[in-house]
Amino acid sequence: MNKAVNDGSGVWSATGFRPGTRAGARAAARGPVDGPAGEVWSGSWVAGRLGVELVGDEGLGELLGLALRRNPKRAHLLVSNVLGKHVPQSPAVVYGYGFALGLRVRDLLGEEAASRAVVLGYAETATGLGHSVADGVGLAPCLHSTRRPVEGVATAGGFEESHSHATSHLLLPENPGLLATDGPLVLVDDEFSTGNTILNTIRDLHARYPRGRYVIVALVDMRSAADLGRLADFAQEIDATVDLVTAASGTVRLPEGVLEKGQALVAEHERKYEREAVAEYTGAAERGGAAVAPEPRPEPGVIARVDLGWPQGLADGGRHGFTPEHRVRLEGALPAMAARIAEALPPRARRGRVLVLGFEELMYAPLRLGVALEKLTDAEVRYSTTTRSPVLAVDDPGYAIRTRLVFPAHDGPADGPGERYAYNVAGAGFDAVVAVVDSAADTPELHAPDGLLAQLAAHAGSVLLAVVPSYVPESSAYVSETAERPLMLPEPLRGPDFSSYAADEVGWLLQDLSDTHLEAPTEEREEAIQSGGAHYAESLPVEYQPSPEYQELFRDALAGSAARIALAVGAVTETVLAERSPRPVLVSLARAGTPVGVLMRRWAQYRHSLDLPHYAVSIVRGRGIDANALRWLAAHHDPADIVFVDGWTGKGAITRELAQAVEEFEASDGIGGFDPEIAVLADPGSCVRTYGTREDFLIPSACLNSTVSGLISRTVLRADLVGEHDYHGAKFYRELAGTDVSVEFLDAISARFDEVGDAVDDRVKELLSADRAPTWEGWAAVERISEEYGIHDVNLVKPGVGETTRVLLRRVPWKILARAGAGADLDHVRLLAEQRGVPVEEVAELPYTCVGLIHPKYTRGATGADGRAVTV
Repeated sequence: MNKAVNDGSGVWSATGFRPGTRAGARAAARGPVDGPAGEVWSGSWVAGRLGVELVGDEGLGELLGLALRRNPKRAHLLVSNVLGKHVPQSPAVVYGYGFALGLRVRDLLGEEAASRAVVLGYAETATGLGHSVADGVGLAPCLHSTRRPVEGVATAGGFEESHSHATSHLLLPENPGLLATDGPLVLVDDEFSTGNTILNTIRDLHARYPRGRYVIVALVDMRSAADLGRLADFAQEIDATVDLVTAASGTVRLPEGVLEKGQALVAEHERKYEREAVAEYTGAAERGGAAVAPEPRPEPGVIARVDLGWPQGLADGGRHGFTPEHRVRLEGALPAMAARIAEALPPRARRGRVLVLGFEELMYAPLRLGVALEKLTDAEVRYSTTTRSPVLAVDDPGYAIRTRLVFPAHDGPADGPGERYAYNVAGAGFDAVVAVVDSAADTPELHAPDGLLAQLAAHAGSVLLAVVPSYVPESSAYVSETAERPLMLPEPLRGPDFSSYAADEVGWLLQDLSDTHLEAPTEEREEAIQSGGAHYAESLPVEYQPSPEYQELFRDALAGSAARIALAVGAVTETVLAERSPRPVLVSLARAGTPVGVLMRRWAQYRHSLDLPHYAVSIVRGRGIDANALRWLAAHHDPADIVFVDGWTGKGAITRELAQAVEEFEASDGIGGFDPEIAVLADPGSCVRTYGTREDFLIPSACLNSTVSGLISRTVLRADLVGEHDYHGAKFYRELAGTDVSVEFLDAISARFDEVGDAVDDRVKELLSADRAPTWEGWAAVERISEEYGIHDVNLVKPGVGETTRVLLRRVPWKILARAGAGADLDHVRLLAEQRGVPVEEVAELPYTCVGLIHPKYTRGATGADGRAVTV
């Protein structure tokens, strides 16, 4: 038996590693049927007979084995242990490799470019890998090539795979514009060897849809030395950037005459198996030169159907494009579909060994079902797929393809009938096999005595057939859908064109209304709002321009509170990372939440080297959150990773508004997964679980308006300006750049990150172990104050330093309630109140540092809670 011996080098050969390459390589390799790490490399059989060597990274032999195939162009086959094609593997492992590669692509491109990327996978082996990479990139749209032409669907491109057994690839996107975008194109294959296939693809597509950037993704880079320079030359030729992302790299050393030797070896063993098959059929099998009685076959397993409950109209994969909206629907349906499979499994299989077997190009849907089933049951779940690729099977531990099932094609292929294969299934001890096919492949050939199901039943105790409806585009339906809703919502606005923040700090999911006159005098707005004649979000207050005295007070406040704010920023960010998502997508509620979102993003970079995406969206009290912004987010990110961010809580009105809006959005759009809980810097109202502090203290960004928030106005929602398919609007006050302190505020806080690191760790420990359930104390206090002061409208009571400041800057204040003994946190409040002639009343027992009361029943000239005007 050939052994893989660890002698500290990186060459896999017949006898194991040999000196001459990278030190520290490990010899252990996974067995060909997902066995534990052992001494036998699943390529040693081929290596010993043909002199083939696998040279490269540490662990390359764990990813790859070797087999032989009858092919006039290349005899050897690199067999991946983590692709889920020929070798049954844990679905989580298969999906994890693709997803991790996608994360690396996202890091390479940056969030903005990744949000515009399109992923293209190769049929048939890399269709599931391409989907998984798309998930990691950030739920990018995914398309895969296909060898199945579909009547009525125009071809958007095609190319040849020169070394393959079946060469013609078609591109059949339902949306012809999918490949016509200017974003990066990410091309995904299981291996990058000569590079011919991918270069052919790029050459064809670049002629039709030129773009500036391509990313090639593969599990392994196996180019020879002669091919290494071709990629750079090709990039220069087409004047584009071409990057390569792989999990491992190496090459295959082939001796002279290996093709002829390989073909002869294949022919020899195929003749041997033919003789054994004949002998077995006639009652005896040849074993080592002696005729012995054949081993009795087990009773065929039971074949049954399981209804997945596949969502109506959901694409079965990327043959015609798999959009982010498709992916969100699939995510929501997977748990229930996996539960149906689990219920249909016999009791023994639920605790035993189960194979989820996909079908040729249909790899992603079975893979995700396998991942969900793996989480749901105690079974040892494995995943692989059937294939068109003919490979020699040799029952030897040093060979990657131990067994082979042969059955007729069962989907009416365009190139005519032929054999199809399932490898490493027979003899693997599966208690049940879940065969997942699309409805186009649910044919009499599938159910024939020599068909796939019968072959599986001969080697498993139970066979379940799960049929996914084949998705066939209907051009009329497509036109109708796109007429009702735009194909693609606009990309986020970014600085310096919109806001004074750097482009990577935040993307604004808003429309630019900078050229629209929206400002109205404060008193006029207040009268209209309280009379019911207008909503507060239909106009803007005139931007407050601070006096020199007030600007100085802001800087003093910033210097005095920077460390306290940095501590709260660190605490809330670490809590989010620990409890919400290891890679959250920050979505701040514009505009008070946006500086906090930027600071949380900076903390994640500082402490964890994470480059978190950050967007700002509009939410309007009484009108809800911007649904189009949620649609864009769901199309580009996993809703489960979205964390809504705000500056502080008052009485919790926005917290309740967001929860209701998310519930309504899920009901209207069928898109779930958004967690409405807001993460805030300060939660004095005890309205949320995720916060940095519950103290009611001065956050200097509350002292000013746009000049501390990237020069962006508060958001606007007015029917004549914001259509059904538009984002809410806002203005960019470029003319105020001379007084802008937005970046100064951020930098002052970020500069204190280092000194508060230990304190953050201590606070996070306290927070994670504390009972942080909201008590809604703030809401109760506001109701009491509303009644006590005769206002009878909680919307006119604004608790907390931040909300009180807003009252003084943007509304018509009646009076300010200040906690007795409150110090410097209220200096700016007292100054603003003095400038506007508003009384400040000290209150002995106040749950907040201060509370701002908006003038009730306001009309211009009114006084008192009765709202009556002064008469002369």
